[in-house]
Amino acid sequence: MTDSLKKQIQEKQGQEGFIKVTDGPISGLTAAQKAVLNRKGNELFNQGNIAGAQKIFRATGYSDGLSRIGDFYRGKNCPLDALKEYYLAHNRAKAEAIYESLAKAVQHRLHNDESCNG
Repeated sequence: MTDSLKKQIQEKQGQEGFIKVTDGPISGLTAAQKAVLNRKGNELFNQGNIAGAQKIFRATGYSDGLSRIGDFYRGKNCPLDALKEYYLAHNRAKAEAIYESLAKAVQHRLHNDESCNG
C-alpha cells in the first residue's frame, strides 16, 4: 500500500478507527492466571470453539492465540475480522498483508469507476 493511501485511511478512521480499543487484555491478571486461561483457550480453539477461544485470548492479550484466530478468519475469507485479531495481537506483518489486499481492491474499484464515467 502506498504511504499516502495508508495515511489517508488512518486520517479518515480517526482515533478509534475500525477496531474498538476496549477489546484489549484485562489488567491485573497474574502470569499464572494468564497461563491457565491460555491453555483453556487453546483447548477451545482445538475443539473448534473459536468464539470461546477468542474471548479468552482477548482477555489475556495472548498474541499467538489472537493471530491464530486471525488466520481462522482469513481462511474463511473474512479479512476485516482477521485484521482486528492481527491488530490486537500486534502482528504487523499479517495486518499489512490485509491492508495491501484491501488497498488493491479499492484501487481496482476506483479504476473501474473512472473508466465507466468518462
